[in-house]
Amino acid sequence: MADARRQARRYGVAMHVRPAVPTDFPALKPMLLDMGFVEDGAALEARFPSFCGDPLRPLLVAETGGGEADGGGMIGYALLHDYGPHLRSGNSHRTAKLEDLYTAPAWRRRGVARLLMTAVEDWARAGLLRHVFWYANTHEAGPAYVRMGYCHADAGQEGFLFFEIDFGNPADRLPHPQRGS
Repeated sequence: MADARRQARRYGVAMHVRPAVPTDFPALKPMLLDMGFVEDGAALEARFPSFCGDPLRPLLVAETGGGEADGGGMIGYALLHDYGPHLRSGNSHRTAKLEDLYTAPAWRRRGVARLLMTAVEDWARAGLLRHVFWYANTHEAGPAYVRMGYCHADAGQEGFLFFEIDFGNPADRLPHPQRGS
């Protein structure tokens, strides 16, 4: 996962992305709760370490500086789910879903999401994935992805957009509805 480590300097602040470790939970907990849909806080805390270091469910964190001890801290995270080889096509259409992308409110519109998405793309390329897809609401998240240059399609669910990155040969690409899942 070291290949996915990304660094940037925006607005005079050094930011980097790295894989999450179990001791990151206290810093990430407010972000996870802010994303919503947390049914049980104790279960979330118990589950968290299993996502750290899991190659099929990478959890990437963005932080400033050298961490909280150096005056920096967590400013965002991304969670992916690699579905593994497909039954029919093996790895040639290997797909992952971007489950979460979160930027701390004070850091929005400062390049954090773009840095995380670059790390997501690097991770996908390193794992030889063909597709990364995600859904985003039409209120804040969808427009943010569009500003980053990602194209969307109708998600088939009111209020959401479908995004997909195809890392394959452009000459071989079929739109999602034509190729099936």
